[in-house]
Amino acid sequence: MAMVPALPVKNLTGSGPVHPALAGMTGILMCAAGLPVCLTRAPKPILHPPPVNKSDLKPVPGVNGIRRKTKKKHLRKGKNPEDVVRRYTEKVKVVPDEVSAVHCRGPFHSIAAPLLGGSAGVTLCAKCPRLVPPSQDCTICMERLVMSSGYEGVLNHKAMKPELVGKLGKCGHMFHLLCLVAMYNNGNKDGSLQCPTCKTIYGEKTGSQPPGKMEYHVIPHCLPGYPDSKTIRIVYDIPAGIQTTEHPNPGKKFSARGFPRHCYLPDNEKGRKVLRLLIMAWDRRLIFTIGTSSTTGESDTVVWNEIHHKTEFGSNLTGHGYPDPNYLDNVLTELSSQGVAEENLKE
Repeated sequence: MAMVPALPVKNLTGSGPVHPALAGMTGILMCAAGLPVCLTRAPKPILHPPPVNKSDLKPVPGVNGIRRKTKKKHLRKGKNPEDVVRRYTEKVKVVPDEVSAVHCRGPFHSIAAPLLGGSAGVTLCAKCPRLVPPSQDCTICMERLVMSSGYEGVLNHKAMKPELVGKLGKCGHMFHLLCLVAMYNNGNKDGSLQCPTCKTIYGEKTGSQPPGKMEYHVIPHCLPGYPDSKTIRIVYDIPAGIQTTEHPNPGKKFSARGFPRHCYLPDNEKGRKVLRLLIMAWDRRLIFTIGTSSTTGESDTVVWNEIHHKTEFGSNLTGHGYPDPNYLDNVLTELSSQGVAEENLKE
């Protein structure tokens, strides 16, 4: 009598169309039915390249140096919150409810455009949008802009009256000036502002990354999906320490798990551009922060700060490796959202 062939149950790692849990359940049911099952061994991710001699490590073409260090804390000059807010905003006039229409009197601006959503039917010159419709809210305090800031009485800034409204220069979003001061005081106080509506950054944003070291070099191996390029290896190393006033729990110890962390980029034109921007992000202390690990749930530990890195060298079983044809474009977008963009490299 011919033997019944064993039926393989594959994709136990979730890398294929069969979910690991479904594959396991299928195997159990097949065994219960008396059918022979051949379970395949789950492949392991290839996290690191083959060993490389120190003499084979080369500088990255077009990138100065091979390492960056951050000190205990960048010295920051004291920046007056009111001065920072004024630097990036211009005052706008608030239209009270009882005003039925406002017209620009400029000699070349005779065309008026209605502002939708205002119960008062306010009209405004299309070329001079400097007035606020009565229905618009401040998205920081959620009070109407024609009313005083919700921080009136909470913050005491004599030079910043609670009824003043300002418009951010690039994006044009409007807020109570006192609300912007409150938002700035609740952040890093680094002289920059970030619009809470559209996330446009004004000034140079810096983070709260603890001190450490970043190294980068070229190794003579290629990544999956980049057979014609060598590989840029980045090594981050941050020791455990004590949290400072810019961290969640000042004076408390923080842990640093999994360091040194090795990350990989293709050694091509776009990969080198990403590296230069990552170096800038490191110098601005934006790569890591102290928080709660999304993997282990541990609090007061060093975690990635919304800029994804590839930590798997020769496979993509974890989703943190190659091939990934969209990764370089995605990380450029993430860097840009932190205020680190290609135009900054030319400054």
